[in-house]
This record gives sequence, C-alpha cells and structure tokens, in this order.
Amino acid sequence: MIRSALTILILLMSTLPSAAATGGSQRVAAKSKRPNMIVVLVDDLGYADFSSYGNKRVITENLDRLAAEGIRFAKYYVNSPICSPSRTALTTGQYPARWRITSYIDNREMNRRRGMAQFLDTAAPTLARFLSKGGYRTGHFGKWHMGGGRDVGEAPLISEYGFDHSLTQFEGLGDRVLPLFDAHDGTPIRKANLGVASEQLGRGKVTWIDRCQVTRAFVGRALEFIKQAEVDDKPFYVNLWTDDVHSPFFPPKELRGDGSKRALYEGVLKNMDIQLGPLFDYVRGNAKLRNNTLILVASDNGPEPGAGSAGIFRGAKGMLYEGGIRAPLIVWGPGLIPAGKRGTRDEATVLSSVDLVPSLLRLAGIDPRSAANFDGVEMSTALLGKTPATRSKPLFWKRPPDRPGLPEDRWPDLAIREGEWKLLIHEDGSRPQLYNLMRDRSESENLAAQRPEIVERLGKSVRAWNETLPKQATSHK
Repeated sequence: MIRSALTILILLMSTLPSAAATGGSQRVAAKSKRPNMIVVLVDDLGYADFSSYGNKRVITENLDRLAAEGIRFAKYYVNSPICSPSRTALTTGQYPARWRITSYIDNREMNRRRGMAQFLDTAAPTLARFLSKGGYRTGHFGKWHMGGGRDVGEAPLISEYGFDHSLTQFEGLGDRVLPLFDAHDGTPIRKANLGVASEQLGRGKVTWIDRCQVTRAFVGRALEFIKQAEVDDKPFYVNLWTDDVHSPFFPPKELRGDGSKRALYEGVLKNMDIQLGPLFDYVRGNAKLRNNTLILVASDNGPEPGAGSAGIFRGAKGMLYEGGIRAPLIVWGPGLIPAGKRGTRDEATVLSSVDLVPSLLRLAGIDPRSAANFDGVEMSTALLGKTPATRSKPLFWKRPPDRPGLPEDRWPDLAIREGEWKLLIHEDGSRPQLYNLMRDRSESENLAAQRPEIVERLGKSVRAWNETLPKQATSHK
C-alpha cells in the first residue's frame, strides 16, 4: 500500500533553545508541542491522478485512505510548472525566480544559456535549516534537483541546506541510488545515462538499483531516520520526494499492462502507492506518532502529456494554465485536524507551495516573520482545517524560459491569480488572457475584452513583480 505525504509529528518537549535565523532571530515556543514533519512530493503527477481526485483507472488505495482520514485541497498551487523551480519554492517559501531558478537545472552550458543559476544559493532561506536550528532532526530522501548532477559536480551537498541526513538520486549529490532500467522484454538491463554521469561526479556512495524499487529505497531510509529520531526523543522533519511518477516509465512486470505509455505510467503510479504504504502504516500504527503527525501529499507540477491527467484543467507540465500549476494536496493528521474536518474537501482556500514554509514554521513554534522575508502567506490554521483563510496577497508565476510553446501558439510568459481572477500575459503586456476561475475552471472563456479594467490592474501588478526579479544568472565557476 502506498501513501504520498507530508508528516507533521508533534512531540512534547519541555524547553528548546532559541535559534538564529537569516537576518534575525527565531522565536521558538518553549514548553510547547513540537510537530514532526514529513513532506512527500510526487514528481510530474497530474491533478486528477490520485483516485481520491477522480482517477477511475488506477486505485491509489494508500493515498485514498489518507484522503478519507484527512483533508483534500482543491485549490493548491505549485509555483512553477516544472521541477527545479517548483522544489525551490517549496524549500524556501520564496518565488524561485528570485534565486535565478526558472526551469529544470541541466548541464552547465544549458543553464548558462537560459540565464539560470547552476544550483540553489546556500544563502537562500530553507525550512530545513530553520527547523534544524530550532532543535529538529532533518532528513531528505529522494529527488533533489536543486543542484548537483550532469556536469555540475561542485554544487553544495544537501547537508549545506540544513539536512542532517540524505539519500538522493542523479539530480543531487551525496549518497544516492541510481536507476537500472529493465523493460521486461528480454532486452538487457541497462544503466541510466544520467546515472552514469552522476556516478562519475563522486561525492557520495552510489548504489545501483532496479528503477521500480527506487521509491522503496527512499522509504526504507526515511523509516530508519524516523525510528532513530524516536529513540533520541527528537522532533523531525523529513522530505520524501519520490522519483516517481516521472518518465521513463519502468514499472514491475506485473504492472506493465499493454505496454503503452499510459499503461506504463499507471503501473508506475500504482507501484509508487504500494511502496509508500509502509511509511504511512508505521505512522498510523504507532499511537504516539499517529496523534502527533501531519502528512501532506502533493505533486511538484502538472503531468507529462500522454501520461498523467490534469482532469478538467487546461494544460500540462511546462504551462502556466491550471493543468500545469494546480496540484493535489492531501493533509492528514488525526491529532491535529478537528474530527469534523476529516474526510472533507476544502474548496475555498487558495493555497500555494510558497505558503507551506511559513505555515510549517508556525506549527513548529517558530515565528516566520523573524525567519525570512517569505513570499508565501502563513496559513497554518487553514492547512489544518481549523479556520478558513483568505489570501492577503496575489500569487505570481513566470513561465520556464525553455517552454515557449509553438510559434503559432506561444504560451504566456507571466500569470497572476487574485481572488477569482487569473490573468496570463506576455512580458510586454500583449495577448492578455483573463479567466474567472470561480465560473470557468477550465480556462475556456477569455474575458480580457469584456473586462479591460481588470486586465490593466492585474497586468500592471504582475509586470511590476517581474521587474523585481533578477535578469541574469549568477555564474558559478
């Protein structure tokens, strides 16, 4: 059985040291419950791929059980429709373009040509670092993709961002597992090319493993970490960021279906659910953890076309339409969520990945206002289903520069959501697309001509925001 998720485990601690944070001090609540946190982030999962979000073809029973016992958010957004910037937003609580990460991190020359940093600057605020200074044990298990890989071997280790332990894959450094591809068709098992490049970089122990068992390896290491934190009586924060359900698709033989792209994707999805199950079962079966754990399950961006599904939403990975940036979010925590909210769906709260850092800091007893200048909004009570929340500021997005669309159908450069309105526009202010998301979730009726005053107001706001962003990447030689 599988369960994707983010876990917040609350352990009672009598006192905690105060912790220094970037630009100021962190206020750590003494004699208060200290939540442990596990963040499970699925790679390239579509909004409608969990059966609790509408998938009729694959039953994700472990994730469904989490949803049935927790809260499903209908209006959760990632801050980029592609992996590296999306993960940067979730890590820092800031718009990733501020750190010159606007698309996936590739080789050195490709990054330079796209005006991108080679890796996330260690000066960036990180949730893990704040929590570590606040007395938490911190671990990252799974995909990183914020530096390290291809030919960039000098990127910081994951430990330099505040993690005590890590196990990653070919898009990070330190100990890592690299995939062996078995098509189960009689052809030789082969090493992934990017895995070979990663192995040549060194800087950590490398273990080759069947691609369909990689999630199991991350789960196993995460469980070891959690159990040790229990022995040490320490609160913990865990990233469990699966390499699934990203292509290429290599499910086990019994889950390959007819061998089509869609069938292989579904096999990987089902297999991931199965492999995540032991983590969720352990937390649920441990009374101490069950009553003090919050699990969040989310995706990093929209689905790869022809594989996952965004449901009714327009667009997919790489696009600023809803299908590229709206993601599932399941929050589970029997000891934290009011009983009357369990098994419900939040249709009102507009929540973003940049909101999670300040919200989780608040739950950990750390004042987010003293930690950093976050772009996100502190929405911890809404996250737990205790009170509804209305955003105090709009959300902004910037298109990955290497995802322009077709010449005859160039995708918008920028997007903003404020209340019920969403505007997509080019950097020069041309070709505006305005949608009322309360009435038109599929973004099918462009109201720009009918509501020019809203186009002008939102356009001015998003273009002004864009002007605050760096224009060139810092060179890391």
